Amino acid sequence: MRTVSCIVFAIVSLVGCTSSTPAVPENSLRSRLVADVTGAGAFTHLEALQRIADTNGNNRASPGPGYDASADYVAGILRTAGYEVSTPTFPVGNTNVRNVIAQTRTGSLESVVMVGAHLDSVPEGPGINDNGSGAAALLEIAVRLGGSPEVNNAVRFAWWGSEEDALNGSTHYVETLPQGDRSRIALYLNVDMVASPNPAYLVQGRAGGGSRSGPVGSTTVARVVVEQLAAAGVTALTTGFEDGADYVPFIEAGIPSSGVRSGDHAEKTAEQAALWGGTAGELFDPCYHMACDRLDNINSTALDRYTDAVAGTVARFAMSTEGLAR
Repeated sequence: MRTVSCIVFAIVSLVGCTSSTPAVPENSLRSRLVADVTGAGAFTHLEALQRIADTNGNNRASPGPGYDASADYVAGILRTAGYEVSTPTFPVGNTNVRNVIAQTRTGSLESVVMVGAHLDSVPEGPGINDNGSGAAALLEIAVRLGGSPEVNNAVRFAWWGSEEDALNGSTHYVETLPQGDRSRIALYLNVDMVASPNPAYLVQGRAGGGSRSGPVGSTTVARVVVEQLAAAGVTALTTGFEDGADYVPFIEAGIPSSGVRSGDHAEKTAEQAALWGGTAGELFDPCYHMACDRLDNINSTALDRYTDAVAGTVARFAMSTEGLAR
């Protein structure tokens, strides 16, 4: 019989458990989770986010009623799936906005696997690709994993508010964590736009390049994501980090990080079209930050591949964080 002892993780008001023996083989968890998650499951959550935007001025911007309804929806699904859920607030102007944080009740709190996506849209549109797609993929993975999986490391999911307004949600979260709790986050994976209509398959995490270099261990996270995308049937390109994404505060805190992205207002090159299909010379997402970023802007194949790849990455690190020495 496996002995399990539980402790309270006060900072995020979540309950976690530490297993005294390994749970299940890594490949078993990974195979099960990747088989269970689907792009169709994520799309169901996108339909809900679209309905929310439709009844709240065609957007889910934070602060705002569309964002509040989105946070309520995500938190409700997670509680039904068995997670301890908190919605810590952070200040934006003269009001407070909520993040949504959910953590498994099982797995060691000494090595927390964290994955996040921003939940807000811009005021100009409903943000179904940016970033309903990442938020929905994460919610599908969390539901299929369940609140009490047999894992060695706790998994913490985050849906950030006010990313479109200077990364306020993720920055406040990281900056207000005590140093000891930051050091227990083994890695952070950011999921931002994963269903662009003319998609790219980009993994951020290469040392050097871009405007930022990731902490030690970031290349390991990126390599695992690339491997999982290959298993989903696509060859990804690894890039450097850029400003303007929710991995920035984690990088600045020295936490190994990576990110996935299917492209925004840049044009797909001929070489990229040869690698991934789609149309060279056209934007990855012509509806980026526009009112037309709706359900019919979603590429279901990209959504399915990214959902599988992120699920496989979460499962791998939930069982072992080998290679992430900091």
